[in-house]
Amino acid sequence: MKLNAKLVLIMLTLLILAMLTLFMLNQYSQDALVDEIEDSSQEISKAIQLSIADLTSEAEHSRLMDYLGKARKKGINEINIIDTEGQIVDSSNPEKIGKRKDLRKLEKGVRRAPRAGRSATILTQKPYEVVVPVIVGDEHLGYVQINMLLDNIRDIQRANFIRRLMATCMVFTVGIAFTIYLARRYTDPIHHLVDDFKKVSAGDLSVTLHVESNDEIGELAQGFNEMVGKLRERETLEKRLYEAEHLSRVGQLASGIAHEIRNPLNYISLAIDHLRNELVSECPQRAAEVTALADKIREEVRRANYMVVNFMNYGRPLKLRMVTISYDDLLERTLSVLTEKLAAQKVTVVRQLAPDLPLLHLDAELMRNCITNFITNGAQAMPDGGALTLGAAPDPDAPGWVRLTFTDQGCGIPADDLEKVFLPYFTTKDVGIGLGLAITERIIKAHNGEILVASAPGEGTTFTVRLPMEDGNPCTAVS
Repeated sequence: MKLNAKLVLIMLTLLILAMLTLFMLNQYSQDALVDEIEDSSQEISKAIQLSIADLTSEAEHSRLMDYLGKARKKGINEINIIDTEGQIVDSSNPEKIGKRKDLRKLEKGVRRAPRAGRSATILTQKPYEVVVPVIVGDEHLGYVQINMLLDNIRDIQRANFIRRLMATCMVFTVGIAFTIYLARRYTDPIHHLVDDFKKVSAGDLSVTLHVESNDEIGELAQGFNEMVGKLRERETLEKRLYEAEHLSRVGQLASGIAHEIRNPLNYISLAIDHLRNELVSECPQRAAEVTALADKIREEVRRANYMVVNFMNYGRPLKLRMVTISYDDLLERTLSVLTEKLAAQKVTVVRQLAPDLPLLHLDAELMRNCITNFITNGAQAMPDGGALTLGAAPDPDAPGWVRLTFTDQGCGIPADDLEKVFLPYFTTKDVGIGLGLAITERIIKAHNGEILVASAPGEGTTFTVRLPMEDGNPCTAVS
């Protein structure tokens, strides 16, 4: 329901409530007034009957005094019996017996009586006078004068006025309270909306409003959510565009320096071959040692050249050269060039390989690069040395998958940085450009796998690589 319709409905409800309340009070007042008038009329009739009986009888005892005590409750203040000469022959006030009345000023019927000087007050007494002639047959015996106060009727009217006033105040009080409630109900969401607008304007796009109504406030909240959603999409697109532009610049930079780096690497490779041949011919007794050292240097040169190519092609799709190899052999080739460096860092490599681990079908060079990154990062996280555990086993939670783990005993990764470790150019080390884990993630995803990280400050870090398997071999990767 729209807000305008709700306000109109509230006003109509209050109007109907006020009308019904006033109608009921007016009806109650009329009934009470009619009942009071009936009671007063009955008392007047009874007073007239007693007066006529006293006037026509010869009894010495007057019944007016006995009756007046009860009649005063109904407003009858005084009863006088006047003969045809104007003399008061009987009265409820003994002091007036024997006094005379001016018959010419005696008006028959009901009229407003003059105030009795200081004995009457404006606030409490409204005297009326009822004069009834007494005629028996053709004989006029006299008059009956009844002085009465209509304070009871006045009290009823005053009580009715007070009730109406209280009812009106109550209706308006309820209306005001309900209006304040509605004002708070509708202004509080607006205040929250203003606060959320300020948060969005400050750059916080995680704000979401709960739509609780179908009126204008609900439409405004829904429109706000749609706006924030579009801003999130725009921000995501801008981030992707920025990353794409950044990668494009990196690619241009890499293309410019790749040639300058690869030429010295090729020269070093050729020089190592030449030196190996010279040293082997001059020192045949050390041929095995020289050959092994030369092979390690050539392997490092080849790996450096491979990393340059990957850096240059980071923004391009990977080209996988799939081979079948055991994970143990893959580790041997990787650790052969890292053993001395790990020993100098006091890092011990612990292998936990499942005996039933099948052969792996993957790009050996790219996967060696991944393993090297994991081992290097783990060793750097343990500056005082420690154990680096390399595990491999079929995934117990997902048949057809293999799980590779790399666990160090280092300082761990803060919770705020866990979501950033795979972002390009993010690094917490003093050296490096922050592409190691980003390239590693690309390689794992190119093999249709996934990479997970679990860490806590002071408790070490575990990287888990899951690769899909089919009949003991990984799925064919998308090149």
